[in-house]
Amino acid sequence: MAMSFAALAGFVVGALAVLFYRNQIEAPKRGAGPDPVETGTALPQGVASVLAVLPSSAVVLDAHDRVLRASSAARAFGLVKGDRLVAAELLALARQVRRDGEIRESEIDVAGHKFGQETTNFAVRVAPLGSHGLVLVLAEDQTERRRVEAVRRDFVANVSHELKTPVGAMSLLAETIQDAADDPEAVGRFAGRMQLEAARLNYLIQDLITLSRIQGAEPIPTPGQVLIDEAVHAAIDHCNTRAAAKDITLVSGGTEGLRIWGDDELLATALRNLIDNAVAYSPEHTRVVVSVRPAGDSVEISVSDQGIGIPEEALERIFERFFRVDAARSRATGGTGLGLAIVKHVAAAHAGEVSVWSKEGSGSTFTLRLPAFGGKAVAVPSSIPLETAK
Repeated sequence: MAMSFAALAGFVVGALAVLFYRNQIEAPKRGAGPDPVETGTALPQGVASVLAVLPSSAVVLDAHDRVLRASSAARAFGLVKGDRLVAAELLALARQVRRDGEIRESEIDVAGHKFGQETTNFAVRVAPLGSHGLVLVLAEDQTERRRVEAVRRDFVANVSHELKTPVGAMSLLAETIQDAADDPEAVGRFAGRMQLEAARLNYLIQDLITLSRIQGAEPIPTPGQVLIDEAVHAAIDHCNTRAAAKDITLVSGGTEGLRIWGDDELLATALRNLIDNAVAYSPEHTRVVVSVRPAGDSVEISVSDQGIGIPEEALERIFERFFRVDAARSRATGGTGLGLAIVKHVAAAHAGEVSVWSKEGSGSTFTLRLPAFGGKAVAVPSSIPLETAK
């Protein structure tokens, strides 16, 4: 991105210089009177047209630091107000370029003008334009690119850490088994621990594969009609063993026969993650309820528990990869920290969304809202085959 911006900026500066030079050569032939640039009131012919098609913020300053031309992006980001360049750091660069004629590149942070965004980061290139004190300022918003790079770095670091934990544990357990070769009871105990760590590693790898498959926000390759009841029952069957170990009852209810257009395997995966999460963070002898209801042109699937709840300050981050409200508890229950991220991406892949309500000490409710098949949530008797239920 930085390289492409530098190349584009170089091309623009060169093109504008050529236009300026051509304008200077042809002006005497036209007998147009005084050069408009010398008066500081207009741009050389053709310069405005080039600036108008630039995707980045572009500003042309005259010899007195007045703005002759500013793109709509430059004004939207708050770089320009009226006929003044209000970003002090940019103005200082422009004055340096005007003094020595050298092109300068830099990065600056400007107070954010978007909701929820504190600052906007720009890659900037400032160059002289002709010989009358005009200066061209190009600024490319790279805030999103920086955010994506930060997320990628965090993801790589987290994956490395999460893989090292079970692999390191298995290595230590293998050494311990070797040392305890004459103690069958110890060998059996440590071998069982190795199986648990191997299972944790397998869950992590499977979650990473699932997440990588759906996180690109690409459409589902082979969508079809999905019967919600079947996905719910499959998810509950998968989670029953873990729930029974804590005497947690899994209950399903709501409207039967609702359908969506999507992928039944992905939907069941999302529901399994939600139910597993509810079981892991619920005390013994409680209930986890899965309910389905029509909501106009969508179907809502909710998973409610009577667990410990989620602190308010953590609600905005729970769908991030590897984020854990209680890291120690999550690892103790075998969680990978990817379950809710998978749920979010499954919802996005179906053009839907996932939301959460939670209160500490009162439990949580996660709700998947997915577009209904046919554009309206209508219950269809299960006796009607999928291909004819239209």
